Amino acid sequence: MSTILPAIFFGHGNPMNALMDNAYTAAWRRIGEETTRPRAILSISAHWFVPGTGVTISTAPRTIHDFGGFPRELYQVQYPAPGDPELARRVRSLLAPLPVTLDDSWGLDHGTWSVLTHVYPAADIPIVQLSIDETRPPDFHYDIGRRLAPLREEGVLVVGSGNLVHNLHAYAWGRHMPDPYDWAVRFEREARGLLVSGDDRTLVDYESLGRDARLAVPTPDHYLPLLYVLGTRQTGEPVAFPVEGVDGGSISMLAVRIGGEAVRAGQMQQSS
Repeated sequence: MSTILPAIFFGHGNPMNALMDNAYTAAWRRIGEETTRPRAILSISAHWFVPGTGVTISTAPRTIHDFGGFPRELYQVQYPAPGDPELARRVRSLLAPLPVTLDDSWGLDHGTWSVLTHVYPAADIPIVQLSIDETRPPDFHYDIGRRLAPLREEGVLVVGSGNLVHNLHAYAWGRHMPDPYDWAVRFEREARGLLVSGDDRTLVDYESLGRDARLAVPTPDHYLPLLYVLGTRQTGEPVAFPVEGVDGGSISMLAVRIGGEAVRAGQMQQSS
């Protein structure tokens, strides 16, 4: 038996989740309790969406409050997890010959800390963030995930943080939204089916899925972290959805877990 850590995509939603106790944050805590403790975390967040590929190399990455208009309490949140320069260099070597910048100016943005403050509240697991190159097409990001897959056998938890459905223009800010939009439900349902069936190609080519996809993914930043996680999937690994729900009518909070715990390489079974 060899322990292969899962890879997990989190729908992080509203930054206020960092301060809240709700069904989403309770499920995030359960994920931390039920997952074999990693030696380190590699996080791909929708909010480090820049030209080029970089990894954080700081030994003490700063907590970035990359938003505006929220209560003061949210700006006071600190997530003082250590960095891991050795992991940053390992990521760079796995992605060679792609140029990867060792970055000491970025830190942990809210796509990372607003979730991990619940998953690992002690902030004692080293974290490295990997940027998303905004100039590249979806298949580039999926391929990076494939090249990072060995990390899962090296005690590293690969985390993507975004939202499968993320349309802020349609979001019910401050208004009661009893039901999600029909297009949000349809796109999430279709994506879940593709995840379970292993149809990676269609998920990479999500823009071909028509009007629902255009409404659900008006910009790629929150969708692309899913492709990194999906790229680490080994043949026959199970996929599960430990967190579900749609917030504000147009933000999917779905979490996608690839793989499980202590599985035997080559003997993994597909499940939904």
